[in-house]
Amino acid sequence: MGPPVIDFHIHPIFYDKFYVESALNWIKNMHADKNWDQFYEAYADPEFFLGYLQDNGVDYAVIMADLCPAVTGVCTNEYVLDFCQGRAPLIPFASINPYLTVNTGRELQRLVGGGFRGVKLYPTYQHFFPSDRTLYPLYARAEELQVPLMVHTGSSVFKGAKLKYGDPLYMDEVAVDFPGLQIILVHSGRGFWYERAFLLARLHENVYMEVAGLPPQKLLDYFPELERVADKVLFGSDWPGIVDLKGNIDAIRRLPLTGEAKDKILGGNAARLLSLPVT
Repeated sequence: MGPPVIDFHIHPIFYDKFYVESALNWIKNMHADKNWDQFYEAYADPEFFLGYLQDNGVDYAVIMADLCPAVTGVCTNEYVLDFCQGRAPLIPFASINPYLTVNTGRELQRLVGGGFRGVKLYPTYQHFFPSDRTLYPLYARAEELQVPLMVHTGSSVFKGAKLKYGDPLYMDEVAVDFPGLQIILVHSGRGFWYERAFLLARLHENVYMEVAGLPPQKLLDYFPELERVADKVLFGSDWPGIVDLKGNIDAIRRLPLTGEAKDKILGGNAARLLSLPVT
């Protein structure tokens, strides 16, 4: 029995406050072959969703809150925590929007104390540079608490996203200033900055690449030397922004990489970051 399969990037289908219409329409289009109302209701049930993950060979999944009212919508931290409550395979990651929270470090302390296992920032959706010094109290607290920090990098299909904030290079100085902070470059600089994400993962012991939203069969086109950073790569699907979860996993298993590298990417690295059993 090998390492678990861990999907490090899943959004709830149900946003308890609201969806931005353009984002909701994009998701509906991704699943246009289904009866939307039935699909929406089914996958909003955490027990049903657990069964979906198991049927697709996923042992654990990171479920992310989203506080991006200008671009995608609001799925609150409270909703995500409740969705994951009592379900060990579902791992809650909080969202902190620096425009909505004054003391980000204290807020992270509260969220982690309530059961969250990490935090995600959305610079391209919330419109800030992630190297801004006003975020340093958040980074210091995440380093102290030893919880991973996910940061959206690269492009986005959603209206209102501003890509200038998604350059992975902004996380270079954060990685230097907080060497004990585990930084995850979500989407690995998708589109513009693949080389930068790859170099940062090679350069910094505390920087990881996450490949959600990238066609798995093209990973070696984007990162020809992916095997060299196999210890630093995390699988993520970006569900519901994909249709075939099992197909994505199988596509990674078909890549011309060593079996050890594929095991690490599909779950071994994530298990280490999240202190989960590796077998």
